[in-house]
Amino acid sequence: MVFSGLLFLFLYLPITLAVYYVVPRAWRNLVLFIVSLVFYGWGEPVYIALMLFSITLNYVAGFLVEKWRGDKKAKRAVSVSVILNLALLVFFKYYDFLAGSVNDLTGLSLPILHLSLPIGISFYTFQAMSYPIDLYRRDAELQRSYVRFGAFVTLFPQLIAGPIIRYKDVADQLNFRIHSAERFSSGVIKFSVGLAKKVLLANNIGLLWDATIARPTASLSVMSAFLGVVAFTFQIYFDFSGYSDMAVGLGRMLGFEFLENFNYPYIARSITDFWRRWHISLSTWFRDYVYIPLGGNRVSTGKHYRNIFVVWMLTGFWHGASWNFLLWGVYFAVLLMVEKAVLLKWLKKIPAVFSHIYTMVLVMLSWAIFAIEDFGTLGAYLGQLFGGGAFADAQFCYDVRSFAVLLVILVLASTPLPAKLYGRLSEKTRAVLAPVLVLLALVLSTAYLVDSTYNPFLYFRF
Repeated sequence: MVFSGLLFLFLYLPITLAVYYVVPRAWRNLVLFIVSLVFYGWGEPVYIALMLFSITLNYVAGFLVEKWRGDKKAKRAVSVSVILNLALLVFFKYYDFLAGSVNDLTGLSLPILHLSLPIGISFYTFQAMSYPIDLYRRDAELQRSYVRFGAFVTLFPQLIAGPIIRYKDVADQLNFRIHSAERFSSGVIKFSVGLAKKVLLANNIGLLWDATIARPTASLSVMSAFLGVVAFTFQIYFDFSGYSDMAVGLGRMLGFEFLENFNYPYIARSITDFWRRWHISLSTWFRDYVYIPLGGNRVSTGKHYRNIFVVWMLTGFWHGASWNFLLWGVYFAVLLMVEKAVLLKWLKKIPAVFSHIYTMVLVMLSWAIFAIEDFGTLGAYLGQLFGGGAFADAQFCYDVRSFAVLLVILVLASTPLPAKLYGRLSEKTRAVLAPVLVLLALVLSTAYLVDSTYNPFLYFRF
């Protein structure tokens, strides 16, 4: 579905942009609301009703907060809206997992519903839920237009895989936004870069990870297991950051300016630094709506560590209904607590190359936990990774030869170097080169999409 979905986007986008710019400015939010619902409904028509319910729930909650401003009822309205939002998310995303776990532990026979996961429900639930909270905190003003609020929740550029847009960050843009040729062209460039990252880089290195994990785990050499983790490390970054770039680019074409979601996380020198650079919108959401309300770091040491642990358990569980995601969250919670207690000061003093190696080794281990849901397979894979088999074999040598050029490109593309080199070019050179590179990215990506049936979007399931 994702393969045809991207092709659908290619066909849908020009029509959407044409209609959007033809209609009067006063109608553009309505156009966005409608085309976003149609876009979502193309993949999940049955869940349009769920999305409309989420929109209406938070829209009404906003009015109640404003009506009862200064009264305890306002806080109750926010609390009820949060509970209902989370109840919907838990039911559709986690019910089967929780029921199955209860059945395994107690011997009960709770029904397993086999519900299909609404695409992007984790993203748009958090997005919609931010509105009544921002309103209660006086970080935003009441939105009286149902259409404008609906356009905010359903914005199709980032509807199904983020980044998570908080209401207060785009409230003014919903009322008025600047449309210009310069912003539109910047959006086209950003979109093209993201598309190339996702289709040409993430998809191709993803083939290596899929081939590695498909082999019998016991047959993997240490270096083959390591190369597989390296492949997934690059796949998930270029897949998700590529989609985020596409969303930011599409937003600019429509006059919106979304916050960046990634800032070269693989150049980080600590796990703390990594999480300031990776999936910034999710980290910011949990910081503002969970970590700080719990007290943040302005509490006793014990409570501070508790707050970190709670946030990262929730962050892990947000990613999926599986125990490996919870383990992944706890893994980062422990690392972050150790860094804050001991390591950060030390990491700042040692040469950058060593702190970078430390960070990337731990990040790559985290991606093994993230990628492999079955604990038995995960344990076996980690066993091979830490010396359970031969050090290297013929398959490893073949994979290195086959993917060597791509791996070099991925390493360079995950650093600021290409952008710095491009920025050093003269304006005249960039003016000539930019449209050539955009056209090349679009042509190659389109050709790849048409020719290949392999086109996973890792974050669609979240």
